[in-house]
Amino acid sequence: MRFCPNCGTKVNFQIPPGDNRERAVCPHCEHIDYDNPNVITGTLPIFENKVLLCKRNIEPRFGYWTLPAGFMENQETTKEGALRETLEESGSHAICGPAFSMISIPHINQVHLFYLATLPKADFHPTEESSEVELFEYDDIPWDDIAFSSVSKTLEFYLEDIKKGAFDFHEDTIFPTQSQQLKE
Repeated sequence: MRFCPNCGTKVNFQIPPGDNRERAVCPHCEHIDYDNPNVITGTLPIFENKVLLCKRNIEPRFGYWTLPAGFMENQETTKEGALRETLEESGSHAICGPAFSMISIPHINQVHLFYLATLPKADFHPTEESSEVELFEYDDIPWDDIAFSSVSKTLEFYLEDIKKGAFDFHEDTIFPTQSQQLKE
């Protein structure tokens, strides 16, 4: 942000009194812009012991497989957002279960939250956002073609929980790789 959304004055970047981070502060009206992380919410949909994945038809990571997920909207709960994204990306009406994984990705200012979900029937199809939507046996998950590390982590947690016969809530953090750090 370069200009105040309230009065249009060019902002200064400084640490406001009582804060601990640099923020965009308007020198004219004193508006402080709090640029906070985005929440990505989605589901890990299961039908007859198979995982539903969507092949991305949009950037980023066009052509790679992902769980149905996306940015949470204002005035919706994380569950509502997860179910909306599942419908938008797979055409399926999932039944949302418990929160399953929460993954912080501080270097891109995002938090990814996935819910376990069941599909009452195998009713899914490609959408504007997904060129393909498929159910995968656990052994057939296309690991080399998974779009995002948060999706890989969530799938790994799920398969570990299947093996132990109990589902837990998983929390993790993904830090940039060395090559990502060199680009920044």
